[in-house]
Amino acid sequence: MNKSELSYGHVEDYIRKVRSHGRYAFTLAEVKGQFDISDKALHQSLYRLKVKKSIAQVRKGFYAIITPEYLNQGMLPLNLFIDDLMKSLDRRYYIGLLSAAALYGAAHQQPMEYFVITERSSLRDIKGKKLKINFLVKKNWEDEDIIHKKTDAGYINVSSPALTALDLLYYPNSIGINQTVTILKELVSEIKLPELARTAKLYPQTTAIQRLGYLLDTQVENEKLSDALVKALKGKKMFSVPLSNTKIKIGELNEKWKVIKNMKIESDL
Repeated sequence: MNKSELSYGHVEDYIRKVRSHGRYAFTLAEVKGQFDISDKALHQSLYRLKVKKSIAQVRKGFYAIITPEYLNQGMLPLNLFIDDLMKSLDRRYYIGLLSAAALYGAAHQQPMEYFVITERSSLRDIKGKKLKINFLVKKNWEDEDIIHKKTDAGYINVSSPALTALDLLYYPNSIGINQTVTILKELVSEIKLPELARTAKLYPQTTAIQRLGYLLDTQVENEKLSDALVKALKGKKMFSVPLSNTKIKIGELNEKWKVIKNMKIESDL
């Protein structure tokens, strides 16, 4: 057996060992630390495993281990490796927007497309045929607004229902206002009034509170939640803000929320 064949067998055994410990991913640096082989031999071994569809490269230096149930997709769900990925990048993060809403049963997410919030500096989005991760940047967030959800691989960080709702209106271009309204109509059942009041009070982006309050008031028609946002806005400076961040900035102004309705709202529900 030559050196290349030997390294391939060893790398494959190492990946099985990683899986036996409940993990679904590994880094190139981890593998390098296990074997005294050349970079060329190691990359050849990893390439052969990719051809076998045993692993898939998520980004440079980071690989997902494809288990039999995901062989046809050729990629794992993000929930099985996102925590390992972000730890390898030494970044705080949470799963948010559409991806968080889907975990609360409030969105029908497109397969293998995800939204992850992280700190500065921004990360390059991952855009492949089998996986798309949209990385969005936020300066800071409250730890109380993050829920640690258990998965088969451990725990992942997910925005609370209240934070999810506010973020949907802080990043309105990510999925669009119409889809946001549809999600909110299902998400409101998961939002607890005290949680929304606390989260909104500390939420630094006033425009997101205005937009969310406007939609909860006029489209979702949830008076209790919208009233909580009225209280959260007290003491904050409010300026007129368009509902949608489009080129069209004119429309009817809602005096209560200082929101300009510059688009026609059409919910799917």
